[in-house]
Amino acid sequence: MSANNALIGNLLSPAVLAFVLGLTARIIKGDLTLPKDAFGLIAAYLLFAIGLKGGIELSHASIAEVTKPAAATLLLGCLTPITAYLILRKCCRLGTADSAGVAAHYGSVSAVTFIAAQSFVAAQGQPAEGFMSTLVTVLESPGINIALAIGLMTSGGGRKLSAALHEVFTSRGLLLLVGGLIVGCVTGEKNWADVALFYDTKGPIFRGSLCLFLLHMGALAGERLHDLRSVGPRLLAFAVIVPVLHGTLGVWLGHLSGLSVGGAAVLGAMAASASYIAAPPAVRLTLPEANPTFSLTCALGITFPFNILIGIPLYFEIARWFGE
Repeated sequence: MSANNALIGNLLSPAVLAFVLGLTARIIKGDLTLPKDAFGLIAAYLLFAIGLKGGIELSHASIAEVTKPAAATLLLGCLTPITAYLILRKCCRLGTADSAGVAAHYGSVSAVTFIAAQSFVAAQGQPAEGFMSTLVTVLESPGINIALAIGLMTSGGGRKLSAALHEVFTSRGLLLLVGGLIVGCVTGEKNWADVALFYDTKGPIFRGSLCLFLLHMGALAGERLHDLRSVGPRLLAFAVIVPVLHGTLGVWLGHLSGLSVGGAAVLGAMAASASYIAAPPAVRLTLPEANPTFSLTCALGITFPFNILIGIPLYFEIARWFGE
C-alpha cells in the first residue's frame, strides 16, 4: 500500500473519524463527551485488554526476542526527555521548571496513541509483535522521571522525587498494563479462550470501544484549542517537530533491535507520543511551579491529533523504508 493510500485509509478509519467528530463537536460548542464514569470504564477496559493480550503473547516469546527491543526502548526512555528538555530550553526559551514539565509529558507514552498505532499497522497487514505492551511499561517510567529529576536539579527546592515516583508506579494506567501483563502471562491459552472474544485487541468489541474513547478524546483535544495562542509559535512548532524526530529515532532503534515493520512503527509512535494522563499528576507533585497550560496544550491539543491523523502513517512509512 502506498503512503498516500495508507494516510487516506487512516483518515477514513472509524476510530479516527470518531476523533474528528468529537473535535468538531467541541469547536462548534456541541457536547459529545462521554459521562465521566463511562469514560473511565472504557479507558480501564482498553488498558487492561492491552496488558492481558500482551501477557499472552509475552508468554510465547523467548527472552532473546524481547531483550534487544526492551534495551532499545529503555534507551528511548532516557533520550526523549533529555532532548525535549534541551530543545525547550534552547529553542523555545522556556524556564527550567516549565521545560522539565513539558519534557516529562513528551518522555512518557500516550496509551491511546499506542493503541491507535497497533490498530493501524494491523490494518496494513503488518501487525506488531505481541509483547509491545511490555515495552510501554519499559518506556513510561524513565521518560517521566528523568525529566522530573532534571527539573529538581536545575530549579532547586527541597521537593522529593519519591512522591512523583510513587505517583507514576501506582498510577491506574501503569497498574492496569502491568497487572494485565502478569495475568496474561499466567493465564494460558485454554483460559484465554474463555475471555478472548471480549479482550482480543483485534476483535470488534475492542475496536468499537476505541471509537467511543477517541470520540471523547477528540472533544477533550478541542477544549485545549483556545489555549493555542498562549503557548506561542515556538511551542507550536515543538509540538509537531519533536514528535517526528522522536518517532523517527524510535523507528530506527526498533529496526536495529529486530522488530518487524509494524513493531518498529508502533515503537516510533510510542516515542513520538506525549502523555496527558500519567505525566500531569507527577509533574504537579514534583514541579508545582510548572505551567500546565504549556504541557497539556502541546500534548493534547497539538501532538495527539497530529499523531492520530498524520504521525502514525508517517512512522509506518519510515519503518517500511528502513525495512527495505
